[in-house]
Amino acid sequence: MSSLFIPSYFGSIYEYSEILKSEAVVFEMEDNFQKQSYRNRCYIFNSNGKQLLNIPVKDKHKGNSQRKKTKDLLVDNDSNWQDNHLKSLQTAYRTSPFYEFYEDDLLKIFNKKYSYLQDVNIDTYLFITDALQISQQYSKTEEYIVNTSNKDFREFSNIKKQPTKTVNRYIQMFDEKHGFIANLSILDLLFMEGPNTISYL
Repeated sequence: MSSLFIPSYFGSIYEYSEILKSEAVVFEMEDNFQKQSYRNRCYIFNSNGKQLLNIPVKDKHKGNSQRKKTKDLLVDNDSNWQDNHLKSLQTAYRTSPFYEFYEDDLLKIFNKKYSYLQDVNIDTYLFITDALQISQQYSKTEEYIVNTSNKDFREFSNIKKQPTKTVNRYIQMFDEKHGFIANLSILDLLFMEGPNTISYL
């Protein structure tokens, strides 16, 4: 059965655990953008604890009562967000067990010029599926899906509506200092567990 998701920026561990179980992934492309969601942010683990990486977007809402569709949202490249995110990841994970194995492919995302947020998110999805060597194909919706016969995981994009799960712990870079932090970006798990990420998920 297919599963319905909203493309996210280096999505959460919970999200990828469901992606891995899905026969096929369908990305909702007709939703309205919501601020403070995983559409343009993820969380990693640095020496100070949980760190937000946020992609700035161009706010076209001003003076316009219509809501903006996520697929039409433009990335604000004036902020140099790619350099900032890459430096944050390098600082947090350069000494992790598997960062260096994925760095070259990761650099392609941070060196590529993007106009649309959705293009960033699709590329992060392709990066993760390639890193995990899983073959989940994806398709895109052409209209907003109200009722679906597929499994619906669109709420995973909402930071405040994450499922309550009992999770197995894995070693994290700074867990001795801050304790275990669940459901970070899939990157945290990938850089710590490498090929064993699939077994964890």
